[in-house]
Amino acid sequence: MFSQEGNRLIFSYDAEQLWVEPWGHNALRVRATMMSSMPAEDWALLPPAQTTVEIHIEDETASLTNGNIEAVITKRGKLTIWDYHRKRLLEEFARHRRDVTAPKASALEIEAREFKPINGGDYQLIARFESLDPKEKIYGMGQYQQPYLDIKGTQLELAHRNSQASIPFAVSSRGYGFLWNNPSIGKAIFGKNVHSYEALSTKSLDYWIVAGDTPAQIVEAYAEATGKVPMMPEYGLGFWQCKLRYQTQEELLEVAREYKKRELPIDLIVIDFFHWPKQGDWCFDETYWPDPDAMVKELQDMNIELMVSIWPQVDRKSENFEEMVEKGYLIRTERGVRIAMTFQGNTVHFDPTNSGARQYVWSKAKTNYYDKGIRVFWLDEAEPEYRHYDFDNYRYHAGPNVAIGNIYPLEYARTFYEGQSLAGQKQIVNLLRCAWAGSQKYGALVWSGDIASSWSSFRNQLAAGLNMGMSGMPWWTTDIGGFHGGDPRDEKFRELFVRWFQWGTFCPVMRLHGDREPRQPRHGTTGGAGCRSGAPNEVWSYGEEVYEICKTYLGIREGLREYTRGLMKEAHEKGTPVIRALFYVFPEDEKCWEIEEQYMYGDKYLVAPVLEAGKNNLRVYLPRGSQWKDYWSEKVWDGGQTVEVKSPLERMPVFVRQ
Repeated sequence: MFSQEGNRLIFSYDAEQLWVEPWGHNALRVRATMMSSMPAEDWALLPPAQTTVEIHIEDETASLTNGNIEAVITKRGKLTIWDYHRKRLLEEFARHRRDVTAPKASALEIEAREFKPINGGDYQLIARFESLDPKEKIYGMGQYQQPYLDIKGTQLELAHRNSQASIPFAVSSRGYGFLWNNPSIGKAIFGKNVHSYEALSTKSLDYWIVAGDTPAQIVEAYAEATGKVPMMPEYGLGFWQCKLRYQTQEELLEVAREYKKRELPIDLIVIDFFHWPKQGDWCFDETYWPDPDAMVKELQDMNIELMVSIWPQVDRKSENFEEMVEKGYLIRTERGVRIAMTFQGNTVHFDPTNSGARQYVWSKAKTNYYDKGIRVFWLDEAEPEYRHYDFDNYRYHAGPNVAIGNIYPLEYARTFYEGQSLAGQKQIVNLLRCAWAGSQKYGALVWSGDIASSWSSFRNQLAAGLNMGMSGMPWWTTDIGGFHGGDPRDEKFRELFVRWFQWGTFCPVMRLHGDREPRQPRHGTTGGAGCRSGAPNEVWSYGEEVYEICKTYLGIREGLREYTRGLMKEAHEKGTPVIRALFYVFPEDEKCWEIEEQYMYGDKYLVAPVLEAGKNNLRVYLPRGSQWKDYWSEKVWDGGQTVEVKSPLERMPVFVRQ
């Protein structure tokens, strides 16, 4: 039943093989399969650093120790993982009678590793683990539209949707990090009684676990295992202007000129979707963008970078559709007509799991954008978004969507990252609406998608951003003000906008975007002009009072440039989140594990966003072990106490660690 193969411990029984092996310092990779051989894919994991391990095989048990982590397997195949304090980090949940003398012998007949065969070869897999402490706190797992920072007690869909990014890496308050290294569609449940992960179609169980004394150790180890972001370019440190959507070249340039005329800081401006003739053409529509080269040159002269939207959809009427079908570069449907979306045309997505498709799409983008001086791409629709999320109805080059579909945003990011790298670009950042484990190494800056312009939506983004950082994604942002709705003339919306703008100042990337009301009339009748635009969304679009507040916070962001550059260097070198839950910086302060509506911008600035309408006073907890100075005055408090501070509309509570 037990055997050793190099640094790998193997348990085998009947058709199943279970492998445990070191994968980096203080970390293990666990795999199991019922197939004739173990699948070769490493998915999110990079080749591991070499470590020294100890393997002991006895009659009743076998163990593998790698630094501060140890795996023990019983002769019945049950796996338990311990840290060097002899604390159980993970224990498989099994309730059966293979050994009636075992303490948890049961007539329930529930397996810890349950492989249910699917006709055709794959398995539906459920992996179950004991919930070892009902008070355990769990963070990470990507971005979900809910207000919970601690996700213990939640059920999460392991699938991507517009505004939902499944990055299945969890950090536990018990001192471990767990990566479900499987891109299948499924779900995760963090129950009070049991934790479980489900893959609807897979060939193997595959997860990675690391032991660490602090959340920082765990997240940094995960970055070593899956990759780190590049160094953020200088234009990623300041303010980005965007709206849905600038309809013409002259409209966009007028906005850029106005920012410069008003002497407002601006690093980047965005050309959103439907600047093209047809989806899948990946080029400017000359009717509305007659001279892109001159436009890029003028923006460069103003020291403003230009970002251009890319969609993965290909319209059946696109000039590239027939060629891409012929070469197998589009995703396929298992049934029905080969259409995945019906927004502004009948479209299907290109397939980035096909290396040929990646090269083809990049070649179009290089000729029509990159060679004109454009260096930043907005890779929208990255989930990808479907008209209906029938995950079992799509097939990629790499396999059925239901089995491997969660890698789509990673391969989409890879498409442009590899192309830009080959073209000689060194510092790469592209904006994506989704990510999977490892996307960060391809320069992915994730934003939280098409969210509502509401207070509850605003609250959700705080939890989403902090959990994305815990998921190994230090680059993250939102549409300031939300995406759907919001009238700049509405005083109630102006209040929400101000509070969101203030918070955006202390996000990894500060980016203004949104589909504002009332919608604007079409500008033309051909090409992408069929897609209407939202109302103006510049900082001067919200009235004089709001404008003055925005000017203040634009100045604050600009003043933080050197500090933010340092945070980006940490992210690049260690994988450190830019925005950090309080417990990440102060793990010894038990109170910090309870706080979910404050956070740290780096390790110096404590930020308390105002998350409710009409909130003019805020109670803020100041972590112990430091003194804290009010950003807006000279007042200083000792840490370890809750203070009440004023928060008038023009002021978001911020404290500077002394």
